[in-house]
This record gives sequence, C-alpha cells and structure tokens, in this order.
Amino acid sequence: MITVEEETRFWALLEEAWAEAGAEAARARRALVRRDPEEDDGFDHAAVLEEQVEGVLDRLTALCADLTSEELTALDRVAERKLHEIDREDVHEHTDGSDDGFLYARGFIVVLGREYYEAVARDPGLAVVDAEAEDFCYFFAHLHKERFGDYPETGSGISRESGANRAGWAGAEVPSEV
Repeated sequence: MITVEEETRFWALLEEAWAEAGAEAARARRALVRRDPEEDDGFDHAAVLEEQVEGVLDRLTALCADLTSEELTALDRVAERKLHEIDREDVHEHTDGSDDGFLYARGFIVVLGREYYEAVARDPGLAVVDAEAEDFCYFFAHLHKERFGDYPETGSGISRESGANRAGWAGAEVPSEV
C-alpha cells in the first residue's frame, strides 16, 4: 500500500524534474491534457515530450541522489502502482502496442506527471498512440540497484507488466508480443 505522503513526493519529484525542461515542454504537457482527441491526435506534443524524457530522468536521478533505500523503494512502489492502475483495455485501445510496448506507453503517461496521468485515467482517449518512455517503467528499481546493489522489494504483490491488472481487462484479450 502506498501512503499519501509517498504519492505526493513521487508527483512532486516528477514536477521538479520537468521544471527545467523549458517552456516548450510545459506547453506540450498542458496541450496533451487540454486537447480534444477528436481534433488533435497529440503526436506533435508527444514528440516534443519524448525528446525531453532523457533529460527529465537525468534530473530525477540527481534529485534522488541522497534518498535512502526505503525512500527509493517507496517511489518504486508508487510507480509500480500507477503503471498497474492504467494497465487497462480502454487505455490500450488508445496507445496500442504489444505487452512491452503497452508498458512503455504507460511509462510515458506516468512520467508526464499527475495531471496527464489522471486525465488519461479518466479519459483514455487522451492517451497518444506509440508515445513511449521505456526507461521510466523501472526507473526507481534500477536506481535502487545502482545505489544499493539489489532491486527493491516493494511488498505490493502487484506487477507493472501488461495484463497484470486483470480487473482492467475484464475478460478481454491481453496484448501479446507482436
């Protein structure tokens, strides 16, 4: 179970990491949330943001430099939960992709921050086909391994892998490798 404090810290760190991405990235993040998916497919905004993700993750690494094993584990638990929660058929319909591709698409949704994540969770039509952030999906787990020598044990009993959220698929066919 994640705490309110852990989730708040998670989203705040992402916002701080995005803060240095510049005005164009900030505009693209806002545009993805506010767009009408019937009028704007979001490709141009997503392309701008995909180019920024590596720098955002570099800044996030720096922001996490002094965190303890427990703190990184808590952040990984939040990331795991957020990826799991949007592991749903209705989200997949708007992102497409194999099981790995759908995981990376969900990584893109989460790494963009709370506003976009919550918007897509409410209206999956705001997701963008083929927008991906593979390096974010296990970011905190890899950071933990680099710093402490092993992967964190989140204790959640859930998986971020595609199709793991059975309630999100309600009998639908889970994406498989293409």
